[in-house]
Amino acid sequence: MTTKKLDQLWTKAGETVVTDYKKALAAPDPDVADFDSHEFAPTPITEEKGTRSPKKGEKTIMVDAALHAVDEILKKHPEALLYGQDVGARLGGVFREAATLGQKYGEHRVFNTPIQEAYIVGSTAGMSAVGAKPIVEIQFADYIWPGINQLVEELSKSCYITKGKFPIQSLIRVPIGAYGGGGPYHSGSVESALLTIRGIKVVYPSSAADMKGLLKASFYDPNPVVMLEHKGLYWSKVPGTLDAKTIEPDADYVIPLGKANIVQAADDEKIESGESALVITYGMGVYWTKEAAKNFPGQIEIMDLRTLNPIDWPAIKESSEKHGKVFVLTEEPLLNSFAESLAGRISKECFTHLDAPVWTLGAVNLPAVPLNVDLEKAMLPNADKVRIELQKLLEF
Repeated sequence: MTTKKLDQLWTKAGETVVTDYKKALAAPDPDVADFDSHEFAPTPITEEKGTRSPKKGEKTIMVDAALHAVDEILKKHPEALLYGQDVGARLGGVFREAATLGQKYGEHRVFNTPIQEAYIVGSTAGMSAVGAKPIVEIQFADYIWPGINQLVEELSKSCYITKGKFPIQSLIRVPIGAYGGGGPYHSGSVESALLTIRGIKVVYPSSAADMKGLLKASFYDPNPVVMLEHKGLYWSKVPGTLDAKTIEPDADYVIPLGKANIVQAADDEKIESGESALVITYGMGVYWTKEAAKNFPGQIEIMDLRTLNPIDWPAIKESSEKHGKVFVLTEEPLLNSFAESLAGRISKECFTHLDAPVWTLGAVNLPAVPLNVDLEKAMLPNADKVRIELQKLLEF
């Protein structure tokens, strides 16, 4: 590069700055009435479509439902990419959630990255800007923290600060949760921290069918989506989680983000007599509750949120008012959590319909999940702990 060329570039840059500055001075002030628009770009997925349980369909586990969904996306959309730690051809992910995809689509579309979460998350902004549609993976939820700066400062704010001109399409898959002695660096739950970030969507499937439908909808959403996938549900090997294995939906199946699902309904006569309760939960909490509810036949309605942001507040409000007794269950330590925040909102907005305080249960308030399995069990909720708390609520 010659000095002359550098001088020319310097002059051109200076002229550009002056021109843009004058343009900015001449521009009208923003409309204050429009200050709260463009948190998210409109999504094309607004209703459930496709077939959830095809005739003669076979049951599949969650990890395979995700694999098949990504396979179908890569096949249909040449602009789609999959990358992250160990997802390439040789391993296909530590949970085999990308097995065969590297061989099938080549390393230009499915590839490994360095152990560099800031790059994995941040690069999706550049990919999205040039028309690529990235699906990326953080190996464990405990490792997402180095990428938080990019998630907050770039991905979450772009749509809002550009008034909808530059939303960032980014699907970030994050295995999450504790089981089987994963220890303090592989067992954490991080949803409450993520939910303080405005401008991102947070999804949390609890079954194979929901995994496929939500993953597809997340891919087509033009906004940043973090998809939390409980690794204890991937294979339905944890006792009590067999129902996470479902008939696999067809390739066209999508579930709009922000729609909760009633996994189990209470009997009308129990609701009418005031003997019912609503449990609002997600992820592993669905299966703890299903097991605990066997002790209270017909009395327990289970709502699986499926999406934590945007949340299905109309469904929550309607069911809370119908039952009058509400239980919010999470795997996270309870203090200052999303679950406590939701319980507070229910207490405020449904107060006149409640027959008891909004009940909550989560993990013990400790800074890490222990490696020792017995200590892990002592810290986490389980079906028996849920049963005990449900008994207290129903007797209140």
